[in-house]
Amino acid sequence: MVVENLGPEIRIVIYITVVVGVANVFLLLGLLRTYWKTYKEVKSQFTIGLLYFASFLLIQNLLVTIAMGIPLLLPVLPFSIPDSDFVRPHFALLFINLIQLVALVILYRITRE
Repeated sequence: MVVENLGPEIRIVIYITVVVGVANVFLLLGLLRTYWKTYKEVKSQFTIGLLYFASFLLIQNLLVTIAMGIPLLLPVLPFSIPDSDFVRPHFALLFINLIQLVALVILYRITRE
């Protein structure tokens, strides 16, 4: 499954998704930097929770951006990836949801304290 085999609408969606994912990664890196500076000054549990939460969201965004960017890289990759890996992304979505669950649990626990 190469990008050329996809319709033009799907290619546009893939490009937009990758661009948004890269923007999210940079925003989360900025948030992590801000939270770290705040933690060094304040040393609060809430700030630690924000650091964990932003870290898990960063991991999630990196995984999604990489997964969405793979079809764009297929023509230049030295190996092939079966089409079924793109048609049925069940395992990828499972891992993404698990990472989000962990991040939300951390935020919830910190918020309740």
